[in-house]
Amino acid sequence: MTQTSLNLLLASLFVFTNVFLPLKAIAQTRLINLKCEYLVNPIGVDAPKPRFTWQMVSNKKAAEQTAYRILVSPDSAQIYTGKNSIWDSGQINASTNLVEYSGPQLQPFTKYFWQVLVEDEAGKQITGAATASFETGMMQSKNWRGSWISDNNDIRLKPAPYFRKVFSAEKKVKSARAYIAVAGLYELYLNGKKIGNHRLDPMYTRFDRRTLYVTYDLTPEILAGKNSIGVLLGNGWYNLQSTAVWDFDKAGWRARPTFCMDLRLVYEDGSEETVTSGKDWKTALSPVIFNSIYTAEHYDARLEQPGWNTIDFDDSKWNGVIYREAPSANIVSQMLHPIRNVQEIPAKSIRKFNDTNYVFDLGRNISGVSKIKINGPAGTIIKLRHAERLYPNGHTDISNIDIHYRPTGNTDPFQTDIIILNGKGEESFMPHFNYKGFQYVEVTSSQPVTLSKESLVGYFMHSDVPAVGVVSSSEPVINKIWWATNNSYLSNLFGYPTDCPQREKNGWTGDAQIAIETGLYNFDGITIYEKWLADHRDEQQPNGVLPSIIPSNGWGYEWGNGPDWTSTIAIIPWNIYLFYGDKKLLADCYENIKRYVDHITEISPTGLTTWGLGDWVPVKSVSLVELTSTCYYYADAMILAKAAKILGKPEDEQKYTTLFNRIKTAFNQKYLNLNTAIYADGFQTEMSVPLYWGLVPEGYKSKVAANLARRVAADNFHLDVGLLGQKAILNALSENGYADVAYKIASQKTYPSWGWWMENGATTLYENWKIDAKSDISLNHIMFGEIGAWLYKGLGGIKPDPENPGFKNVLLEPNFVAGLDHFEAKHDGPFGTVSSSWRKKRKRILYTVFIPANSSATVKLPKINGLRVFADRKPVSADTLHLESGKHKLLWK
Repeated sequence: MTQTSLNLLLASLFVFTNVFLPLKAIAQTRLINLKCEYLVNPIGVDAPKPRFTWQMVSNKKAAEQTAYRILVSPDSAQIYTGKNSIWDSGQINASTNLVEYSGPQLQPFTKYFWQVLVEDEAGKQITGAATASFETGMMQSKNWRGSWISDNNDIRLKPAPYFRKVFSAEKKVKSARAYIAVAGLYELYLNGKKIGNHRLDPMYTRFDRRTLYVTYDLTPEILAGKNSIGVLLGNGWYNLQSTAVWDFDKAGWRARPTFCMDLRLVYEDGSEETVTSGKDWKTALSPVIFNSIYTAEHYDARLEQPGWNTIDFDDSKWNGVIYREAPSANIVSQMLHPIRNVQEIPAKSIRKFNDTNYVFDLGRNISGVSKIKINGPAGTIIKLRHAERLYPNGHTDISNIDIHYRPTGNTDPFQTDIIILNGKGEESFMPHFNYKGFQYVEVTSSQPVTLSKESLVGYFMHSDVPAVGVVSSSEPVINKIWWATNNSYLSNLFGYPTDCPQREKNGWTGDAQIAIETGLYNFDGITIYEKWLADHRDEQQPNGVLPSIIPSNGWGYEWGNGPDWTSTIAIIPWNIYLFYGDKKLLADCYENIKRYVDHITEISPTGLTTWGLGDWVPVKSVSLVELTSTCYYYADAMILAKAAKILGKPEDEQKYTTLFNRIKTAFNQKYLNLNTAIYADGFQTEMSVPLYWGLVPEGYKSKVAANLARRVAADNFHLDVGLLGQKAILNALSENGYADVAYKIASQKTYPSWGWWMENGATTLYENWKIDAKSDISLNHIMFGEIGAWLYKGLGGIKPDPENPGFKNVLLEPNFVAGLDHFEAKHDGPFGTVSSSWRKKRKRILYTVFIPANSSATVKLPKINGLRVFADRKPVSADTLHLESGKHKLLWK
């Protein structure tokens, strides 16, 4: 079962029924979910000080870890005895479940086992120690043995190259690991079999500054005697042959794809051998006659070479390879949840126009690929055009997603795979090195073919991040919005967050900073974001400037950047800290955040900045760019001051505290009318953004919030915001006493609203509130996705506590809004599942909370006229309530 199947809400609930074990199923207290670098038993670890995490589960209330001890050893048999350990942390009296390795230097290519022993609140060791493993990779570039190789063709040649080599394993193999670094994309084969289920490896980086390698365990696949390795290389973003407004075809790194590989064999007798990429490999062109990550893939089945990756294949007509310079000097392990074909989507319907023209409908919008099975005469040309919508006549319409494409001819049609059949019976095709955004696939054939609804399926592709959140309510449109938001979030996660999976596929920073909380409430995304923030560090100019899209070939340093977009450098590390309690990313990015904030300060001597795009794609009212950008400048400075405190930098803490207070003063002097408590023109965005980011003076918060609520009422409880306003408005209302107003907006079913999209059949979020807009109308965009986080915060009330991050202490601030009878949110954080569920029944409200072991919660109790509060059957008079771990029932009656 894949980790993030999101076919139906019931499917999500099924996942959580299995992931989040019912209390009755837990036997006393035990440890689960041991991870290293946030992955289960990873291989290829390059981190010199890897992080260990675990969870404690218990059926006892107030269960707590009071001490831990970690042992690390290369000997699995001895680790239980404590002998031969390379590191013994000793007993540490602490409740933390995030520990960094602090032993001797780890050796490359070594499997280590680690054990954690924990004592509970009574000082008793939890029965049964928990053990897991991790295996180091190259650790340092000097450990590579292979050479970078490619074929002797230039960037203009379209067919993708095959590479092969036969080697012998003459002794019994104990372990076999392949380490492959690629500039471009690849598929790896051994003895005719594709290795692994990853797609589009390695992830996209700034290729001339950082190159990723992937590690495989090939032990079960190695044969005694001869073996054959095969590699198929694709272009990816490294050698983009399609042309669009971002000029990736002119990237300075651009070259023919290349790879370096070490296959390390360890024999039972203790000897070792490394099979490497070098001049003894051979190469030929493949049937993949064109591949573009941006547009599509073309395949000529008549050029297939059966068995090209097997031992006995005759490669006498193949060519030699050439040596290539490494694309960068920084080759590091790809340690993240990979892209996969996560879910197969059968076609919902098929429309036949004639024997050469069919349209398939998947019934939902996805990112990914289609796979077709088809029979036809040799030479038959099949075209599969992928689209999000149809013309009134039923044919596919791509006019909303091809507007930035700049083709130089007609050989590379947008989102259109082209297959040439070999006529040898039923053939199947699925792209190797491309993905698209689509719901419909139009098939046209140069000769008559017979197709049925079962002839084509779609595959929902994305970074296969584990699901960690679920929402359900008594209002169907809210459930649909949550599901659609997750679909758009995943559709835009491919080793880096993107804006849309069709028109651009760019790592737009603004969309990502908007969606960070939505992502983290719903999915375990830390490995993706740590990789992407490394991309930020690669891209940052010495003066602190970042491009608006990351990674970038150089585009975006002059347009689209500014604090409302590129504050990702501060906002994302801060949210990772809040959600995981892990300060590593803050530390890694600290100097980068400083350079960024210092640059804004340098160009903004008044404390106000006009640098930015502003409230992108608003409904009608256009807010001032200086107002919104200054709010983000303030947020960046505040995050920097907080990071300085966390990281023990008191001088910086004081410096940037002074800065954010100066920004706040300047902002309010210019934009806040002290008589009316209205900012600027009083538009929804202009009122909600200062409230959300904390610039409103304490004595004016209630007045500004009341004015915002009145403005919303004047707008008939509908949205009048763009990208930045939708991030703020629901939170600004619900956090300041107007949750009912926020819910009215969130649950609207008429234009402009999220529900309006749902009422019109949306299965993802759109780029424009107007479904008939003439521009900015991708039908799978995450930029309006903050509502996916607000459901957890504004209705369920689940929030991380900045003073005890990582949900060590959970802040619970539920809102029992009018118009909703039942709501439940669950989030699986670092300590386990937090559940917040409320239900109204006959003038009573039952609020059920579950707090995982080794954590606690602070509940802000809603005041409801005429009702008293009881917690676990005991009356409560205070405004807040502290809860230990376990299940609790609160009743308003």
